[in-house]
Amino acid sequence: MNEHEKPNLAELRIDRHQRTAGRGGRWILVATVAVIVALAATVVFVLGSGRTAEVEVAAARPGAGSQETAVLNASGYVTPRRKATVAAKVTGRVSEVMVEEGMQVEKGQVLARLDDSDARARRDATKAERDVARAGLADLRVNLANAERNLKRVHGLAADQVASREQLDDAETTVDSLKARLEVAKQQLDAAEAQLAVAQQDLDNYVIRSPFAGTAVSKDAQPGEMVSPVSAGGGFTRTGISTIVDMSSLEIEVDVNESYIARVTPGQRVEAVLDAYPDWRIPAHVRTVIPTADRQKATVKVRISFEKLDPRILPDMGVKVTFLEPAQRKPGTAPVRAVVPQTAIRKLDGKSVAFVLSGDTITRRAVSLGQRHGSEVDILAGVEPGEKVVVAGPENLEDGQRVKVRE
Repeated sequence: MNEHEKPNLAELRIDRHQRTAGRGGRWILVATVAVIVALAATVVFVLGSGRTAEVEVAAARPGAGSQETAVLNASGYVTPRRKATVAAKVTGRVSEVMVEEGMQVEKGQVLARLDDSDARARRDATKAERDVARAGLADLRVNLANAERNLKRVHGLAADQVASREQLDDAETTVDSLKARLEVAKQQLDAAEAQLAVAQQDLDNYVIRSPFAGTAVSKDAQPGEMVSPVSAGGGFTRTGISTIVDMSSLEIEVDVNESYIARVTPGQRVEAVLDAYPDWRIPAHVRTVIPTADRQKATVKVRISFEKLDPRILPDMGVKVTFLEPAQRKPGTAPVRAVVPQTAIRKLDGKSVAFVLSGDTITRRAVSLGQRHGSEVDILAGVEPGEKVVVAGPENLEDGQRVKVRE
């Protein structure tokens, strides 16, 4: 520009196109920053909400037990009231066994068969003797009918003065004799029928049947072995075919020291714990106290019935039982809803809370506490029986947090 020329102010204006382009760039920059901030917030939220803590849980027990106090502890075994080792009534060789361990059997079901060839031959011989007696009886009946017709003719002839008195007496004697022989034949036939029934019963004894419905817990004989109702020397003869147990009759048998038997009464509530399932508390009650004592052990036998049977309960399992009696609850106190370990209770903001597991997340609940019993505490409100509560885990657990249960 020449220094003598005056500046033209119109040339200093900003072109509208350039101004529009600059404003659009600012909006793009603002939008980009907003998107980045939103993505960052989303990542933080996802990472924060997806944090998984590892915890240990325990199931809350029903609170009814906490209103009862233990008065006596004992140990014993699960025993069936109905158990039988089924044996044969006769000595014989096993030809077939139709039972296996664990099989369900019905009353009268065939468990095994013995070789019955000799018994079958005796039965057939007795049957033949019965048939002979029956045939002889039929012959006597025919002869008696003929003798009665002859007596009738002689009576007619005697009335016409044609037959003598001697002929009439002979005819009557023949009839009476045949009648007597017929009665003897009937008695012989009845005896033959009785002998046949005995022979048939002997034959039936070679079939071993279940005396009641139950479960076969053992198979004690194999085909080809000898079995006998009495024990034979040498150990080569079996005395049983199978042991049948009525699983619906399972109960607990314990020996209680006679010094404490006064604390046990029929119908008393009992809590049983199987050695195989130490965390399973089974409700039961005293069925009976056997009215005799063991002089050597100074104990009294007590039988306890389960409130409800379960397939996990098996004969001869070891069991520990706790005899309970109702505890005196102070008037005005709330009933106990559940019992949980004391480690499940935490203090937050001066309140007692528990974290309850629901699926893979936990929920914080305020709880009302009752009495403490060793390592457990009564819950008056806030937790229901059967719910799982956190008993071990990080201190900074939060409501709604996802967790992983520690094995």
